[in-house]
Amino acid sequence: MTQPCIITVAITGSVPRKEDNPAVPITIAEQIESTQEAFEAGATIAHVHVRKDDQTPTSDPERFARLGEGLRKHCPGMIIQFSTGGRSGKGSERGGMLHLKPDMASLSTGSCNFPTIIYENHPTLIRELADKMKEHGIKPEIEVFDLSMLYQALRLADEGVLSKPLHVQFVFGVKNAMPAIRDVLDFQVSQLRKLMPEATWTAAGIGRHQLEVNHWALELGGHCRTGLEDNVRIDRTRLAASNAELVKRVVALCGDYGRRPATPEEARRMLGLAGTSA
Repeated sequence: MTQPCIITVAITGSVPRKEDNPAVPITIAEQIESTQEAFEAGATIAHVHVRKDDQTPTSDPERFARLGEGLRKHCPGMIIQFSTGGRSGKGSERGGMLHLKPDMASLSTGSCNFPTIIYENHPTLIRELADKMKEHGIKPEIEVFDLSMLYQALRLADEGVLSKPLHVQFVFGVKNAMPAIRDVLDFQVSQLRKLMPEATWTAAGIGRHQLEVNHWALELGGHCRTGLEDNVRIDRTRLAASNAELVKRVVALCGDYGRRPATPEEARRMLGLAGTSA
């Protein structure tokens, strides 16, 4: 039986602004509405950041609390995944909302170059964030921006710092990090299957690579990420109307590979999560 595809929608991120696409949801109310539309379109994981009123990123726990509460109310069963990304705070600030116990949280297991900054994830911080996630029963999504991060995550799992099985996201197309090359994904997936065959994985393409990487992931039996965080355009001729429009594109694409979107219950079962959002 063909595995259903878990669709993650990354609704806001830390970078896109209203000036880039008016549909980028910034306020908590906008984020809830946009996520609900994406959920109804077929997304089962909401990867979320929060912003200040001036659109700059933050790790403010109060904003995460309001967003999480709204998503649980309006998107029942949807998997809520908080970002601990480096643009939203420094050091321990990045995990300051984990006591809110989302279903999942992102965890990068190494440092790399981004377009204008060093995305710094030193070993002490990685372990600190991983420990907080384990303490609060949160499943990490391992963010792999280059190959070494995969092996670091596997080592941490062997050491018991991370619980098995892992859920890994391969991220392609960030300038100065891992390029969007199909052979690279093929190799990484083969390594993951060899070293931790029970692990699950998804792939994300940034900017113009979004749709291309969606195709690769579906063909290889993985899961997909889409959303305005990664790409504010539907194609080179126009901006995406919403996160839901990008999700609907992946839903349609599933059929081309004999697959279908996972339901929230199926996604939770595949990821080993509780039946309802905490």
